[in-house]
Amino acid sequence: MVATAGNSTNGTDRSSGLRRAGRRPVTSRSEIEHIALELFTDRGFEHTTVDDVAHAAGIGRRTFFRYYASKNDVAWGAFDEQLHSMRAVLAAQPSDLGVLEGIRRAVLEFNHVEPAEQPWHRRRLQLILRTPALQAHSTLRYAAWRQVVADHVAARRGEPASSLVPQSVGHACLGVCLAAYEHWLSADGAELADLLDGVFRSLERGWAAELA
Repeated sequence: MVATAGNSTNGTDRSSGLRRAGRRPVTSRSEIEHIALELFTDRGFEHTTVDDVAHAAGIGRRTFFRYYASKNDVAWGAFDEQLHSMRAVLAAQPSDLGVLEGIRRAVLEFNHVEPAEQPWHRRRLQLILRTPALQAHSTLRYAAWRQVVADHVAARRGEPASSLVPQSVGHACLGVCLAAYEHWLSADGAELADLLDGVFRSLERGWAAELA
């Protein structure tokens, strides 16, 4: 459940961003990210510093940087670990499975979010997609995601990952993911998994008939 302004969770006074005395400091990555996302929402990403996040979480700068290389990385959470898992999921797909079908399955697993975490995931995507100060950093993350897809397509086709088709598939898959994220943020009651599943199935079928 998302804590609203003025409420407290994990010993933090959300209205001030300061931790209450006598409570244990936050040490898990998930808790730090929740606190940071609330601060980013309340104060704005550019006006929230690493020191603000560390202070609200009751940790030192050294502990913060043990989890994140920069403030920008907080928004992306455990992206590198998830990307590694996505690569493993793609590699484990049966050789007789269609390439796009395998990517669809891997994307759905990559984007699986437990119900309790979905409100936080919504905040995270809003921050990533709608914060101008994050766009340059996000471009690097998008490129890493596309490369995982391109590497998989290239391996299946027996050609370099730099070839046109693997790179094009990577761009296309990222594009439909971003479209699904944007739609999820603007459509009340929509399920992200359903949106991703539907748009990937449409991509797999081809859009010629749908756009006629």
